[in-house]
Amino acid sequence: MSGRGAGGRAPFAYLTRLPPGKAVLWCYLIWYLSTVAHHFDPSPKLWLNALGISGVIGIALMLSVAGTTRPDRWQTARLFMMPFGVSSFSALIKGQGFVLIFPPTWAECAVSAGACALFLAVVAAAKALARQPGTTPQ
Repeated sequence: MSGRGAGGRAPFAYLTRLPPGKAVLWCYLIWYLSTVAHHFDPSPKLWLNALGISGVIGIALMLSVAGTTRPDRWQTARLFMMPFGVSSFSALIKGQGFVLIFPPTWAECAVSAGACALFLAVVAAAKALARQPGTTPQ
């Protein structure tokens, strides 16, 4: 056998249950990573500042959602990753000709949008495959 066992089905199962809101968050991450790939700046100062902002704002966000139940580990991670992404994204695009979040060239915009569209197509395909009776991932 392949040795993948149930672990090989985990990504498929995740995609089949992915709600639209979380799919949008994945697209945010894809857009961010595409921008980082196109405009990477190796300056430690940029990344350390983003890390510091992430810590300060992440803690504030944790306090704002604190209640009777503790956020799960992925929600907690998102509460710290989002400020990191926002601050590093804004530093990377400063002076690069962006309009809002859109890059200055159609080619770069097409790469970012295309990567997100591809992800959404994979999610839609997984959900369609899961709806077919008797279909299980290999």
